[in-house]
Amino acid sequence: MDASISSLTLETKSMRPDIAGFQSRVTGLEHRMGTLEPQVATSEDRDQDLLYLRSKIKDMEDRSRRDNIRLFGIPENKEGTDIQAFLGPTLPKLTSLTFDPSLEFQRAHRVGPKHPDKTSRPRPIIACLLRHNQTRQILKAARSHGPFGIGQHDIRITAHYSKDTNERRKAFLALRPRLCQLEMKYGLFDPA
Repeated sequence: MDASISSLTLETKSMRPDIAGFQSRVTGLEHRMGTLEPQVATSEDRDQDLLYLRSKIKDMEDRSRRDNIRLFGIPENKEGTDIQAFLGPTLPKLTSLTFDPSLEFQRAHRVGPKHPDKTSRPRPIIACLLRHNQTRQILKAARSHGPFGIGQHDIRITAHYSKDTNERRKAFLALRPRLCQLEMKYGLFDPA
């Protein structure tokens, strides 16, 4: 029995350095965890801040585009060398609106590179109007009228939203028929 006790004592003594090593590792891990916990909380705060800042950027981008309109379907080179001079008299004719003072543009241009073939769709035009109320009048006329026509070309006029806003708006298109049904059923929509 003395022999087994002494062998156990020897084994226990030989394990002490291992136990001390484990103890120092656990102490080191506790210290590292103590320093990481505030960083994790800070990281979560940063994530919240980042989400907030991204939403603000999207909002600012949409606000900076609120005086813009997009025109689709105007044939290439129809505007000549000056898009603003072309749009000034063309938009009142298309929309049947009169503007006092007359339309003024901050800028107007086609989007994207020229297509090498003449058979592809014409590039859209983005125009930034000087007066916000004129932008709203044009968009209201475009919503109520639908596509306008120049010769045999259908011209559509839409608001100019950011890519993210366009994607969110497209998500609602699937719900639109159901909304119209509910409006008709409950008398919320006057078809006239």
